[in-house]
Amino acid sequence: MIRFENMSVTYDGMAEPAVRDVDFEVPEGELVLLVGPSGVGKSTVLGAVSGLVPHFTGGTLHGRVTVAGRDTRTHKPRELADVVGTVGQDPLSHFVTDTVEDELAYGMESLGLAPDVMRRRVEETLDLLGLAGLRGRPLATLSGGQQQRVAIGSVLTPHPRVLVLDEPTSALDPAAAEEVLAVLQRLVHDLGTTVLMAEHRLERVIQYADQVALLPGPGERPRLGAPSEVMAVSPVHPPVVGLGRLAGWSPLPLTVRDARRRAAPLRDRLAASQPRRDDGAPTPPAPRAPGSRLFRRAKPDSSAPAPVAEVRSLAVRRDRVQALRHVDLTVTPGETIALMGRNGAGKSTLLGALVGLVAPSSGAVRTGDAAPHRTRPRDLVRRVGLVPQEPRDLLYADTVAAECAAADEDAGAEPGTCRALLSELLPAVADDTHPRDLSEGQRLTLALAVVLTARPPLLLLDEPTRGLDYAAKSRLVAILRGLAAEGHAIVLATHDVELAAELAHRVVLLAEGEVIADGPAAEVVVASPSFAPQVAKILAPQHWLTVSQVREALR
Repeated sequence: MIRFENMSVTYDGMAEPAVRDVDFEVPEGELVLLVGPSGVGKSTVLGAVSGLVPHFTGGTLHGRVTVAGRDTRTHKPRELADVVGTVGQDPLSHFVTDTVEDELAYGMESLGLAPDVMRRRVEETLDLLGLAGLRGRPLATLSGGQQQRVAIGSVLTPHPRVLVLDEPTSALDPAAAEEVLAVLQRLVHDLGTTVLMAEHRLERVIQYADQVALLPGPGERPRLGAPSEVMAVSPVHPPVVGLGRLAGWSPLPLTVRDARRRAAPLRDRLAASQPRRDDGAPTPPAPRAPGSRLFRRAKPDSSAPAPVAEVRSLAVRRDRVQALRHVDLTVTPGETIALMGRNGAGKSTLLGALVGLVAPSSGAVRTGDAAPHRTRPRDLVRRVGLVPQEPRDLLYADTVAAECAAADEDAGAEPGTCRALLSELLPAVADDTHPRDLSEGQRLTLALAVVLTARPPLLLLDEPTRGLDYAAKSRLVAILRGLAAEGHAIVLATHDVELAAELAHRVVLLAEGEVIADGPAAEVVVASPSFAPQVAKILAPQHWLTVSQVREALR
């Protein structure tokens, strides 16, 4: 169905190809997962299938890509629209209408489908993706994860033969991600749809893949093979594979179920050890049952240091939606808090209130001794910094070097401060690169460096690992731990349960705008099947959270 024949792509102004010597075939009716480190060209490969590369992006494509027999060099994206449906990393860039229902119908209108067919397919897609309750909502009022589901639904309604998806679950909570992946699997198995998908959160998707295509990086040729074979050599792999490598299991398990079947001897070896966080702190005792302190708001500790932020009885109403209600939160220096919950639970709204972008409808928010929504931005930047879900909101210069120079000036920092931070997070980015030419993960990393330049006491991050591979995530975790050790407080809204397990001291779980759990990370995530990391599921009832914890215990 999709054939890459020695494809290489070189963008204008670039000395080296973005991808080189891609040569493999995606058979009809299979789900092929495209993996590799950040910046190796996964988005370029996906863009070549839809014709966006090179017709829209520019540059030179060598070799050939054919989709259902159509050569993408001679067929522009509009001439492939009836065959290929594409969902990129940024759902907002796809939308052309104002409401959910209109967006789902737009693609079919462009293809001239009959109104009764359009109506039926819209209803089917609303049900498939759990969007029925949002059908009349303006797209601008949806959470990032809800927007992602609408973007996926908008390409499903025309019933394309090929689906190309770039990080389709990156903004989804675990339950919503499972729903989307189940839909994709149903399309593959029941309708014979061909799916080519890039995704960094391999723990979510690897078990659904028929084959895996690995783009290893410069100097190595891409390879295609069975998931277990490719994962055995891949530089990026999910925790279940990392645990399998550590334990010496062969063949490597790809699912929690397969790993649990082999884990009994490993659990016996670990039984005498005390699980410890990756930063050396011991994990808390076993989680309490519902009705215990974990499921009530935690009372502030009178012996704790002065908080860097306090939220008291906060309520926020946005566009007739009660986004937050009765929220209490205290953030102390050196503390890392993960805000978790379903899409639309109010996580981003709470971050917005802490940084002054959202004014309280009632209640109070304080960062230090000031109300953020009444503080001048030039003063606020030294109190609290936010890295938003859309990093482009912070980036406006023409080069990486200019962005870093502007960040140094705005923060009153020594010249080169921002660039040094960026080099630590993402060493391979050149100074003269335009931010729009970076991958989604690279842009996010640049935005993080810009915000960190001011070294604010309170750092807020909204889905910080969206678009990051495991190596980049490890570098991010190391930097955030260093900041926490220096006394910076960190609050991050995330659906990445593995990140919460590695980094968070505390997890605050939101539902329908209310705090339903607030406690130590191990207690909250292990108590929730949806938010438990893979290692915790495999080694339960023991309370190990990460592969590195297990590695340290086995030494």
